[in-house]
Amino acid sequence: MAEKAKKSQAEELKKKLFYTKKHVSLIISDDEQKKADKYCEGYKKFLDEGKTEREASAEAVRMAEKAGFVPFDKKASYKAGDRVYLWNRRKAVIFAIIGKQPIENGVNLTAAHIDSPRLDLKQNPLYEADELGFFKTHYYGGIKKYQWTTIPMALHGVIVKADGTAVNVCIGEDENDPCFVVTDLLPHLADEQYKRPANKLITGEELNILIGSRPFKDDDISEKVKLNLMNILFEKYGIVEKDFLSAELECVPAFKARDIGFDRSLVGAYGQDDRVCAYTAFSAILDVKGTPDKTAVCVLTDKEETGSDGNTGLCSSYLKFFLYDLAENQGSDGRTVMTASRCLSADVNAGFDPTFPDGYERKNCAFVNDGIVVTKYTGARGKSGTSDANAEYVGLIHAMLDKNKVVWQTGELGKVDFGGGGTVAAYIANLNIDTIDVGVPVLSMHAPFEVTAKNDVYMAYKAFSAFYKMSE
Repeated sequence: MAEKAKKSQAEELKKKLFYTKKHVSLIISDDEQKKADKYCEGYKKFLDEGKTEREASAEAVRMAEKAGFVPFDKKASYKAGDRVYLWNRRKAVIFAIIGKQPIENGVNLTAAHIDSPRLDLKQNPLYEADELGFFKTHYYGGIKKYQWTTIPMALHGVIVKADGTAVNVCIGEDENDPCFVVTDLLPHLADEQYKRPANKLITGEELNILIGSRPFKDDDISEKVKLNLMNILFEKYGIVEKDFLSAELECVPAFKARDIGFDRSLVGAYGQDDRVCAYTAFSAILDVKGTPDKTAVCVLTDKEETGSDGNTGLCSSYLKFFLYDLAENQGSDGRTVMTASRCLSADVNAGFDPTFPDGYERKNCAFVNDGIVVTKYTGARGKSGTSDANAEYVGLIHAMLDKNKVVWQTGELGKVDFGGGGTVAAYIANLNIDTIDVGVPVLSMHAPFEVTAKNDVYMAYKAFSAFYKMSE
């Protein structure tokens, strides 16, 4: 009996002192599980509506205006509870709700990116080869190039013609639309291809999009297929080949977001890095009831997958300028506001994949269905390119998540010497804002079809909702 009591005491002590992760479904109630599943129906719709940064920001603006947000005017007068947004070149957008506290007390800021890996059309993309028509592409972001062959692709984007008119393009999403594809070599003839290293199994210049094969009916000209395709585009959009020079056209997977598994516990879709965090952070600010104590700000940014450079990425000054304008509008100054602010850099982490365990360090990686991931530092190898949040701020977020019953875990992006990755956290921290990464674990990250757990998606929403309410 004494031995059993001693064992029980040890078990209680272990439970008290040890850090253990637990499946979200074993912690939450059945009612909350239903809320998580229902929440993800809206998430899947957002993924289907916004497959590019232009579309995602436009959908967010549409939803925000419906919820009472109006365009920000730095010369206007705003009061607590007012909801504003700033749309930067139709690719990045900032949303804010003016808080009760003076702006010099700082803002609660979230930042997620809405660009995802894809195939961009080159500036002069259209060509014919052996009576087949193709688009030349330049891949965007870090991809395994072989994953992007032999899948249905859709064409999204905008063409700005010489007269300045813009033509929006979306072909391949409707079931009655044609779609497009990158071809691959059949295995019967692939002996030489198999000798290539994996990263060159398909090269960048082989990622050519097949777009047609019927010739223009005239025996006296060359490039009949190209002419026929160009004629189709002219009749539909009024464009000529030179208009491609001033176009932004992106090929993305034509898949719809789907439930995964017999139990429907997972979401499979293109672009979940990082639209899973974009949607959860954005929908959380839309759902803020009344007026928050501190001003709440949500940034949906562009260009993260290529280093955040450019005037729509967070290396740009558009966020800093907005915070300066917001501070001035409220009778303060930007430097004071940013120094007092805090940020959750809302970005995904790699979920442990038991099929490919070698890249992960199990004690310090994220697991699907164990809640959101708090990532103290990112970067590569020797923490290169990371902000590395200070312990005081990590402790603050730790307490906030526990207080609001958010299931969370910690995680790094793989083993120390295996590479790693970055987020926008460093660029916000460089503004002297306390910043840490918080996001959802993803399986098959950067693939054309990524996987997340509905439980983790919902916990991200709960985390961002709680963060916007923080007052201390």
